[in-house]
Amino acid sequence: MAGVLRHDVMPELCALLATMNAAPGQADPVNPLVPFGRIASLHVARFIVLEDPSLPDRLIAPTLPVHEPTRLAFIADFDGTPDDLIVDLVAIAAPGLRRIFSHCTDFGDDTDLLQWLHAHRIRSAATYVNWRGRSTAQVREEAELHDALRTARLAHPRASPQQLIPILREAGAAVPLSPAAAMPLAWRIGETAHFLLLPAAALLLAPVLLPLVPFLAILLRWRETRDPVIAPTPSRERNRTLSVLEDHDITNQYSAIGSLKPGLFRRWLTIAILWVINWGARHIFGKGRLARVNTIHFASWTFLDEGRRVLFASNYDGSREAYNDDFINKVAFGLNLSFSNGLGYPRTRWLILDGARREQDFKRYLFHHQIPTQVWYKAMPGLTTYDMARNIRIRRGFENPPSGAGLRRWIAEI
Repeated sequence: MAGVLRHDVMPELCALLATMNAAPGQADPVNPLVPFGRIASLHVARFIVLEDPSLPDRLIAPTLPVHEPTRLAFIADFDGTPDDLIVDLVAIAAPGLRRIFSHCTDFGDDTDLLQWLHAHRIRSAATYVNWRGRSTAQVREEAELHDALRTARLAHPRASPQQLIPILREAGAAVPLSPAAAMPLAWRIGETAHFLLLPAAALLLAPVLLPLVPFLAILLRWRETRDPVIAPTPSRERNRTLSVLEDHDITNQYSAIGSLKPGLFRRWLTIAILWVINWGARHIFGKGRLARVNTIHFASWTFLDEGRRVLFASNYDGSREAYNDDFINKVAFGLNLSFSNGLGYPRTRWLILDGARREQDFKRYLFHHQIPTQVWYKAMPGLTTYDMARNIRIRRGFENPPSGAGLRRWIAEI
């Protein structure tokens, strides 16, 4: 959700948001404004001021407005429905939320907070979840199980696998493990129907789109050879501003904003690509990996300002540099697909080639669009996506003990 900020409130708002942090940019889970730790469904959340440093780039795109509003956004990844989260937020943090959002143009003393939050919801065009269906309760319980089993195992360093089994079973029995929630029939029907949307749309639209493909390909290539690249050298001061907010935990946040290239061709191309990305993230990449990348917890792409801009927000393991390198080395074509319609993106060929492979231009472009996240919360600090996937395997082995080589591998993971 996001609201347009009033003029001249940035210093006051940023000072207020800073009071929510235990370290620069790192939310205190029990801060008095929004005590994130009391909202059990939250995985990650952030307050961020969407002040776009790349708007001056529009000098090369005079059909785009010179100015766009600066917004305050609250972005969260959570269990359950958005309606449930909003109810929880209002129940737990209404006074704090009123203070924060009172900096927005249409929020007054008599504003109905619940209605305002609903009215300012913005649906993401695409979202990625590392492991669909894995709740915060499951993550916590499986981490506790791993800790209990590891402690027991380390206490018996000379025990054989067979000797360890009863010891580990006794240690793990003390950890409550909630059964995996069965998804309702209506949800499964909805997922199946959504899965069929892409092949159905492809079949229906093929007679119309296939004859157009040569013309669209020529138009794409013509534009690619003429679109200017904007990848300025990073300033040290801005790098310090961003760096001070990073590497407080094994997981980091990333926020970036930028304009799409002007014209309906690029806008509709972006809409189509993000729709396919969302479809793939929902039906293909929902168990620990986005293509070959396994370090992302959550990511989202959201249109702003009638589709003129896109906000990208992600939560990833490791450093910013390693995050960028991971994508460049493993899924450069995916970066090109999802970002190459951005104004100033490094030049691509046929949409998926080059682009991110021009490493220095690409990293400068990313840095040019990255913005600081004022408040970032992670419910399970210290746990990587690898840790969570390992804990799932450990739980499966605990509930259904393997034998032979499988038993030795299971114990080795503990």
